[in-house]
Amino acid sequence: MKLGYLPNPAAPARYHELLLWRKILDRNPLFVTLTDKLAAKAYIRDACPEIAIPRTLWSGRDAGDIPADLLAGTVLVKTNHGCAMNMLVSHGEPDRAAIVRRANRWLRKRYGRRNGEWAYWPVVPSVFVEERLALSGGAIATDIKVHVCSGVISHVWVEDKLAKRSVLFDREANPLPGRDPDYPREDQGLPVNARLVDHVREAISIAPGIAGDLDYIRVDFLVTDDRLYAGEITAYSAAGYGTWTNPAIAAEIEQLWRLDQSAFLRRQHNGMTRLYADALRALYRSRAVSR
Repeated sequence: MKLGYLPNPAAPARYHELLLWRKILDRNPLFVTLTDKLAAKAYIRDACPEIAIPRTLWSGRDAGDIPADLLAGTVLVKTNHGCAMNMLVSHGEPDRAAIVRRANRWLRKRYGRRNGEWAYWPVVPSVFVEERLALSGGAIATDIKVHVCSGVISHVWVEDKLAKRSVLFDREANPLPGRDPDYPREDQGLPVNARLVDHVREAISIAPGIAGDLDYIRVDFLVTDDRLYAGEITAYSAAGYGTWTNPAIAAEIEQLWRLDQSAFLRRQHNGMTRLYADALRALYRSRAVSR
């Protein structure tokens, strides 16, 4: 319904089919760690000590326990178990009662069920207060998002949420043609400058170390004037429905995504599941030979 074609999740080949297969079958416990915004910070710190990470000023299970003095300045209040659950607090606005109500409402929500993003489900909901970074929106960009398959970068998506613009890069930090669904118009292309390219190259150098040997993952960075900060790690980019006007981008991921490196196909199975896993491994070996 969203993408206009009937998927084949049993023997996935297209990008969206591969993500659908992951949702249904690949219950890699590491995805839970990476999806938990607090646990992901610790994971990134261990994997890449040199990258800066936004400071967590407080965390807990009840927003009513947030120290009052933290809400007197400019901070972000977030929850760890979903997307679009964050609010900017600046000099007492919104007021404490509104913050507590909203955050505790988020804590009661179970994210990811609508789109089958199972890795969100086991995350124990927590609320946390994070330092607010001075992102370079309107000057450089706000976000750099690196798509990595088994240690190889497929492409990089850079967006400026303030200016509502974006640009795509290849693994060599060369701009790519094409638009993304968030900023689809040609006049929403983000201008490329030397500082942006430097940040993209740095993200390209760091992302594979964070991604490790995962068959496919998206590693996000936040952009300030002088440095990159680690952002989120996403197992289900755009909930599995992302598209680009340049078909070569999805084709590159499909070429690089080695399903045989998934946690599901690395494990031993029994019964009917074993028969299916063996058949899928054989299918992917034959596809690799024919390429």
